[in-house]
Amino acid sequence: MAEQQTEYYSIEEYLALEAQAEERHEYEAGRIHAMSGGSINHSIMGGNIITALNNSLKDSNCIALNGDARLWIDHAHSFVYPDAMVICGEIQSAEKDPHAVVNPVLIVEVLSKSTVGYDRGDKFHKYCSLPSFQEYVLIDQHKPVVDVLFREPGYWKVTTAIGLDKSISLGSLGFDIPLSAIYRNVQDLGEPIF
Repeated sequence: MAEQQTEYYSIEEYLALEAQAEERHEYEAGRIHAMSGGSINHSIMGGNIITALNNSLKDSNCIALNGDARLWIDHAHSFVYPDAMVICGEIQSAEKDPHAVVNPVLIVEVLSKSTVGYDRGDKFHKYCSLPSFQEYVLIDQHKPVVDVLFREPGYWKVTTAIGLDKSISLGSLGFDIPLSAIYRNVQDLGEPIF
């Protein structure tokens, strides 16, 4: 996320600005944050995870949405743009914005150095307030390491896959995705130091 503005905006003002903006912005309780630009690797990984999800979901009632889809988090009074989301069943829109969804089962973030703390911390805590939210996938864009957080009754279980020969298991959707599919065509990928 880029530098935040100090002026406060209503949801209506934010949505009007966002409809005309050339770049995306997130909204949090009256503040608008310009989203930082992504890298080529970030874009490749985002496309790869959407492809892998859609291929695995083709015979289900679930759909994967890319990073252009806006998510409304009522509890946090926030609009955000995850890198990918999966919704099962009917897509539910926000009352305040018919172009924003409210019911993802799974959310994916491709981590960058500027957003890793936010994605693992405050943003994750916002997502946890969504009743439908069951699984969180965090993809390291610099080395083949993917964390999957899965909601269990009363706590979150974390598993980490390390290395291109491994896979992540998505419990909310009932299938695995190989890291080699997520990191396909990624440039200058470093090796994990584990």
